[in-house]
Amino acid sequence: MYDLIILGAGPAGHLAAERAGAAGLNTVLIEKAELGGVCLNEGCIPSKTILNSARLYSQAKHSQAYGVNASNVTFDLATVMARKDKIVDTLRRSIASTLKKHRVTVETGEGKVLPRQDTAFRVQVDNRIVEGARLLVCTGSEAIRLPVPGADQKFVYTNREILSIDFIPKELVVVGGGAVGLEIATFFAEVGSNVTVIELLPSIGGPIDSEIAQLLQKELEKKGITFRLQAKVTAIGDHAVSFEANGQNERSKADIVLMSVGRRPVTKGIGLENLNVYIEKGAVTTDEHGRTNIPGVWAAGDVNGISMLAHTAYREAEVCINDLLNKKDRIRYSAIPAVIYTHPEVATVGLTSADAEKLGRKVVSAKLPLSYSGRYLAENEGGRGICKVVVDNQYKTLLGVHMIGGMCSEMIFGAAAMVDNELRVDDIKEIVFPHPTVSEIIKDTLLHVR
Repeated sequence: MYDLIILGAGPAGHLAAERAGAAGLNTVLIEKAELGGVCLNEGCIPSKTILNSARLYSQAKHSQAYGVNASNVTFDLATVMARKDKIVDTLRRSIASTLKKHRVTVETGEGKVLPRQDTAFRVQVDNRIVEGARLLVCTGSEAIRLPVPGADQKFVYTNREILSIDFIPKELVVVGGGAVGLEIATFFAEVGSNVTVIELLPSIGGPIDSEIAQLLQKELEKKGITFRLQAKVTAIGDHAVSFEANGQNERSKADIVLMSVGRRPVTKGIGLENLNVYIEKGAVTTDEHGRTNIPGVWAAGDVNGISMLAHTAYREAEVCINDLLNKKDRIRYSAIPAVIYTHPEVATVGLTSADAEKLGRKVVSAKLPLSYSGRYLAENEGGRGICKVVVDNQYKTLLGVHMIGGMCSEMIFGAAAMVDNELRVDDIKEIVFPHPTVSEIIKDTLLHVR
């Protein structure tokens, strides 16, 4: 009889198991595939690894402006993929080591929740049954395939298959202009593929600031990526994608098609109906403590469908474990940062001006080009970037920061802390930023708020 059963070993599951084990709870972690889940094995880490290689390759080819002349620059996909696999394996073994340190039992197999027996929660793992006093559901999410003819063909990939590809396609069509699609489009464009992105909406990047979305599109077009916006895919034929755009039927050739139209929580087939766990629109409903409608059952990560990001899952896991340990904690979704790891990167946290208007908030905003920063100019030749801030007009508290350019992913956490702690502009003016750094642009932009 375990103190806690955790179903799923992705970001939420394995971190929750570590925290629970460290707190002395007798914990079992059930995973049907590999430790680390989609993020480590098929998403966050593999994609960033290969994107870094593509960035280095592109920089080497275009380094003359920096006084560096490189010749005969080549890209070795096999070496890149082997390095990616090595990094994934290293991190996977690190998770296993940490779980062992905290005496977490790992059960490998597909888990299905059974009806309760007396006070115990029960999960069947293959032909054995695991029992526990409490249950944490962390089954994550899965890629969506459009319900169009031909979507199930072998040359139609999801993020899982394309991050293990062993050749560079001449023609790549990416269906979906969200974060994942744009990142993979960037990689293949930089290593030589002709890339077309087909997006149903009028802009790319999902819910990011509209001006930043436009600038990102222009920067990616410089890499040769073609965008077809407000375009609806109707069928996938013999190495071609058919779509409607501007009232016309069109086709785009494709050696490979990447289906990147979003993800959905994994709630079917895992037995939650046996506990009457409430599910709405395919996601487990949770409160700010990670609790479900069933006492003793929590859920964290993509399975709740609220903020399907690995770092959100980590925080939700911490909140769930603290809650079951009777420690005061709650998840706050208003200051969750988000990043698109394209070249250039996009990083954002909090409200955009458009978001604020929809909420009836009166705000004032300001923006500066990243070229205002000496460090950015020193390290970025010809690139464009901006920083935008959104401030409450009455209280002068920071509500949002939105950036494109350079390595803005590495500084958005500071803005997230400012937004989460509701710092006023005057508070931030007193913070000392190291010089020269690109992060100074946040403070400089706030100084332009009127």
